[in-house]
Amino acid sequence: MTDQPHPASFAPAGDDTADAQLPATIDTARHDGWTPARQAAFLRELGASHSVSAAAKAVGMSRQSAYRLRARLRGKPFDKAWDAAFITRFDVLAEAALERALHGVEVPHYHQGELIGTSRKFDERLTVALLAMRAQFAPRPVRDWEPAAAFEPDDLDPLCDRVERGPENWLDDSDLEADARFSDGA
Repeated sequence: MTDQPHPASFAPAGDDTADAQLPATIDTARHDGWTPARQAAFLRELGASHSVSAAAKAVGMSRQSAYRLRARLRGKPFDKAWDAAFITRFDVLAEAALERALHGVEVPHYHQGELIGTSRKFDERLTVALLAMRAQFAPRPVRDWEPAAAFEPDDLDPLCDRVERGPENWLDDSDLEADARFSDGA
């Protein structure tokens, strides 16, 4: 028999869908302080700031405890949401870096306080670094049968909701996760 989470739910009032589809954990004080609501708030802040320290501080936890939690929940919804938090808005950064690598930056030249011209400077180290790191940013492929397949790599908000509502572990397969995620209560 598998561990079944407590049937309490954190779905918004009147949302019986989450109760029926996705059993949730209890939002009580854990020994480490990482309640599901605090985990979701941390993940949302991580997506906004891309800083583990800032996100942990925003929810009253330490950076070290956030990394311990992630290590304990490796492969679980929290872990996937952590990855999604770093993917969000990363495309903007990647595009800006690629633009600079391809087209350089304009450098103004002044003489006695007056602009006398500009030149274009290219940073070959940036180009080499982008080429070397490109494989690191490709998301790990998720097989259709894996429960995590119900979420795209950058589905931060739905993953945060999933972490907050629980359970801590994935449901048995991707169909159950997808049914719970996309169920309209019909």
